[in-house]
Amino acid sequence: MSKIRVVHYINQFFANIGGEEMAHIEPEKRAGKVGPGLGLEKEFDGKAEIVATIICGDSYFNENLEVAKARILDLIKAENPDIFVAGPAFNAGRYGVACGTMAKLVQEELGIPVVTGMYIENPGVDMFRKDLFIVETKDSAAGMRSALPTIAKLALKLYNKEVVDCPETDGYILRGMRKNYFADKVGAERAVDMLVKKLNKEEFKTEYPMPTFDRVEPGKAIKDLSKAKIALVTSGGIVPTGNPDRIEASSASKYGEYSINDMGQTAHGGYDPTYANQNPDRVLPVDVLKDIEAEGKIGELFPYYYTTVGNGTSVANSDAFATEIAKKLLSEGVDGVILTST
Repeated sequence: MSKIRVVHYINQFFANIGGEEMAHIEPEKRAGKVGPGLGLEKEFDGKAEIVATIICGDSYFNENLEVAKARILDLIKAENPDIFVAGPAFNAGRYGVACGTMAKLVQEELGIPVVTGMYIENPGVDMFRKDLFIVETKDSAAGMRSALPTIAKLALKLYNKEVVDCPETDGYILRGMRKNYFADKVGAERAVDMLVKKLNKEEFKTEYPMPTFDRVEPGKAIKDLSKAKIALVTSGGIVPTGNPDRIEASSASKYGEYSINDMGQTAHGGYDPTYANQNPDRVLPVDVLKDIEAEGKIGELFPYYYTTVGNGTSVANSDAFATEIAKKLLSEGVDGVILTST
């Protein structure tokens, strides 16, 4: 009996080619299993084999989206696969977007089961959770051992057209979809049962979990702007000409600190850069703030700006950037920040 044919997609890092310095590599195909594919194939327990591995650099994929999608899809089609697995991407934002994009495309174009894996805060989760089965992973490759068995089990389940259980049982991230089912008790009874447990401070599980939102306390108002030091921070990707620190166009893993007199272009991949490149002050209004400073309406314009790209950047990375930038600005005696976007 022939084995189930699996094609596996990974990025340059997991193919052992290199890190960020090799994120520009174009799509390529290798026969058989590579990197995490060795562990993945073992989890299929002889029922399936990885016939080919597709590799693409994260930067190349996200900066050449349509070309990359078409080339990779052709490489996958040539293998006539039964299952497509992408990743797992853990908390790598650009990798997660690439995995989700290709899994969705393969599902639509080839009509075969697809599975990927990501950390809950990966931007790819919110982009693709309603379209795909995304196995929930830890935030780093340290979670590979626990992720691969779940991915393999779910992939085989989909291939065999078995009923997929709830997220807690089959290990995938909640998709935000409802299914009708027959319960032992009517809704009113279940609601009273939950209320009684809550009143008794007993553990219970709601049938309709609500989203959670960060609550940020507003800062105190600046009493006298004419004596305040004001800084500029942006998620609009404004950088010096040439983008010297190679801030990614999507799913940024870094931010930059530059002189307010050194703005040349935008690195952002989520909007038309034409007007920002013509005049970066359209995104980061240094010109206006210099005028306001000259008029004495603010005490001082801080001489450096902080910049990153908000396009697909994970909450975890954004939080880390903000923490570091805030510490630097506080140490410099900055009183207020103007945060601009796109």
